[in-house]
Amino acid sequence: MFEKVLIANRGEIALRVQRACRELGIKTVAVHSEADREAKYVKLADESVCIGPAPSGQSYLNIPAVISAAEVTDAEAIHPGYGFLSENADFAERVEQSGFVFIGPRAETIRLMGDKVSAKDAMKKAGVPCVPGSDGALGDDPDETLRMAKQIGYPVIIKAAGGGGGRGMRVVHTEAALLNSVNMTKAEAQAAFGNPMVYMEKFLTQPRHIEIQVLADEHGNAVYLGERDCSMQRRHQKVLEEAPAPGIDRKLIAAIGERCAEACRTIGYRGAGTFEFLYENNEFYFIEMNTRVQVEHPVTEQITGIDIVQTQLLVAAGKKLPFKQKDIQLRGHSVECRINAEDSHTFVPSPGRITGFHMPGGPGVRVDTHAYHNYMVPPHYDSMIGKLITYGDTREQAIARMRIALSEMVVEGIKTNIPLHVELMNDAAFHQGGTSIHYLENKLGIASK
Repeated sequence: MFEKVLIANRGEIALRVQRACRELGIKTVAVHSEADREAKYVKLADESVCIGPAPSGQSYLNIPAVISAAEVTDAEAIHPGYGFLSENADFAERVEQSGFVFIGPRAETIRLMGDKVSAKDAMKKAGVPCVPGSDGALGDDPDETLRMAKQIGYPVIIKAAGGGGGRGMRVVHTEAALLNSVNMTKAEAQAAFGNPMVYMEKFLTQPRHIEIQVLADEHGNAVYLGERDCSMQRRHQKVLEEAPAPGIDRKLIAAIGERCAEACRTIGYRGAGTFEFLYENNEFYFIEMNTRVQVEHPVTEQITGIDIVQTQLLVAAGKKLPFKQKDIQLRGHSVECRINAEDSHTFVPSPGRITGFHMPGGPGVRVDTHAYHNYMVPPHYDSMIGKLITYGDTREQAIARMRIALSEMVVEGIKTNIPLHVELMNDAAFHQGGTSIHYLENKLGIASK
């Protein structure tokens, strides 16, 4: 096992990785920007290195600075967390070339799954069901594009091959709007991702967002850890997640889960990963794979008893998975609310100093946060300041515990989205389960793009 790991991230995931390392007896190095100098995880790390000023482009996204920090501290491996450089194949390659272990998949795997066209092709070959659409990127022949859309059937969605996070996509309802939409999405894709390639898929009208968590080692072993329902979204950004997904036949989950595990074996995947699907009318359709730990991984940890981050560390150190598929049993239910520093109605970010801070407790309550009383929430990064997770023997108990935990939670001095979560915990459609990805936006009166 590693003796020292550098954590190339910030916020709650930096603290989460740090805790996993400490439990395994691994020393940690925290890198930080000037804005995060006083952060909790920086103070708790065995060593810390300032890698640049507040803007992420000059600090957390500065590959030479991160590599240099690993060199001067004699770290053996680098954990990228999520966001920032976590799915950057060039970074993974540089880490390995510099003599360190990248705690994640190989660079070529990140490239394969990072390009939505090549990822979809790889999944088709592995027998994972995909949304009906173009075979590869759209060409320059407008007649062929029109013919394809007619064959798929409107509405269709145009997606950037190099996109992600809800960016680089456009829904088209009519033939008249198709070609202009394709050209606009290509231009946006080039500007945002440096890759103008786009592809076309059937646009599902009321799908749920279901994802399968996988773990794989470099010895050809792979397992799936059940599923999560991440359908409660706004502008393609997840707000609330739960596991397992309510109302889906367990035989369907087992079938799609095994296909995902087999796909990992086929592409030689290593580490933690997530297959994301749209689910409609008892059918799963692959949309993308995230080659990193997910924000919502705690709900899976709660129902499986498996520490996903520690397993990442074990696998990166060359060890075999310590369990097989038959060992994985799902128990109970878990719900996670993302706590953001933002107005709960306008969603405008609300950075500033936290003047009052109290986290809830009690049976089945977990809080993952780097925030504390008097903490200054910087304006430079994502607005999430923590995650509130509850567990219960039943879904009803997990929701009841979440409702109580939210009522106990105090964050003063800034605005948060806690009132929105309180509202959702009392929402009849959420209680029933199975809402689509459009439900929250419709509830809030927001039109989807």
